[in-house]
Amino acid sequence: MEQNVWLTDAVGRAGTDPSTIVRSFASAGRHCDDPVAARTKLLLALPAEVLPHWLDDLYRHGDAGEKLAVLTALPELPIGDEAVPLLHDAIRTNDTRLLAAALGPYARRLDQHAWRHAVLKCVFLAVPLSEVADLDDRADRELTEMLAALRAEREAAGRRLPPDALRLLDPIP
Repeated sequence: MEQNVWLTDAVGRAGTDPSTIVRSFASAGRHCDDPVAARTKLLLALPAEVLPHWLDDLYRHGDAGEKLAVLTALPELPIGDEAVPLLHDAIRTNDTRLLAAALGPYARRLDQHAWRHAVLKCVFLAVPLSEVADLDDRADRELTEMLAALRAEREAAGRRLPPDALRLLDPIP
């Protein structure tokens, strides 16, 4: 019950004084059983005109859990392409949780080139491709060629591609 009171208060403050989100976002992990959901509620409370600024600030200065919360919340937020740079940053990391979150539903805003390379990185880091939103709709011949080249490299080294990547090697129109 105490966490509900804390979260209700923090959400109210974020809506009227957006700068309070910095402290609330960081402390959500101590006050709430599900910090990602709590942080999403905090982000949804922000006025739309300041949302891009705070998303960037909270992501750039946050720990891995806070970055994960920002990436996970993106599809629910009233935001356009402003957060695409955050996806690019998450894709550059080797944190598989951030990589998977970056390829959630908001990843439809990634251009095809960046998206293909992110999928390839998922295969390389053993992130299940079930984590990639819209995979079947976005997979194309170029992705298949990239995966075929990776398969050849792995087989030369005596290793295999994961089964979920192998299924993408079927011909794509």
